[in-house]
Amino acid sequence: MTLASMTGFARAEGTHGAIRWTWELRSVNGKGLDVRFRLGNGFDSLEPALRKNVGAALARGNVNITLSVHREAGEIVPRINDSALEAVIEALEAIRRRTGAAPATAEGILSFRGVFEVQESEIGEEERARQHAAVLASFETALADLVSMRQSEGDAVQRMIEGHVTRIASLTEDAENCPARSVDGIRARLAQQVRQLMEHGEFDEGRLHQEAVLLATKADIREELDRLKAHVAAVCDLIASGGPIGRKLDFLAQEFNREANTLCSKANDTSLTAIGLDLKTTIDQLREQIQNLE
Repeated sequence: MTLASMTGFARAEGTHGAIRWTWELRSVNGKGLDVRFRLGNGFDSLEPALRKNVGAALARGNVNITLSVHREAGEIVPRINDSALEAVIEALEAIRRRTGAAPATAEGILSFRGVFEVQESEIGEEERARQHAAVLASFETALADLVSMRQSEGDAVQRMIEGHVTRIASLTEDAENCPARSVDGIRARLAQQVRQLMEHGEFDEGRLHQEAVLLATKADIREELDRLKAHVAAVCDLIASGGPIGRKLDFLAQEFNREANTLCSKANDTSLTAIGLDLKTTIDQLREQIQNLE
């Protein structure tokens, strides 16, 4: 199962009868799955089905879905509003009786607002159902394209993550094999410092060895190294399993960072500190890429 990014875009167009439409789907990073719709007039009833389909296809991301619908001019149907017509006729007749004015013509009566209307013919329920079915089918095409784009982006992110994890594993090995961690290395460094201080004096070799052992114990990073290796293995297992693993990887990135901070604080030599700083830089780069994953 492949990994998927949370960013993507898809567009689909379609026609049916007197309507044509365009779907636009945009997806960006998000903590959860947040889907927002802007549907054309008359298509709001599709939202529950659309939301269900999106939920089945995507696990995370802020998704904006827009449906733009254009209707061709339909058959023109004239319509007379009977209630408005009766009200106008009664009013005109009352005026004629009071003033002796000439009777109103049909054209004059029809010119009153609301008496005569021109409307497009309405479609029946069966045709509306066919329109909705065609629009839904077009949405499924757009959604599949969005999923495909997110997976393509996810492939690229996966390669970068794998590169960062390989680098972390290599730096962990460097830290484990760093000569500065050994008792002999610490003892030699202490001896050099003491010589510089005492120059021609003498010092107790036994006491120097004891101090070196004590410092080596305080600076021991065995647990940190073991945990770093375990986290590397866990990341590799998650990537192999695929699916929406972004949150789990983000947690492991935090754990990586915690171990790197501890390693730097325990470092007893500039060479080990340099390895720790390289680890922190690589972990930051890893986490930046993880933020894009579903």
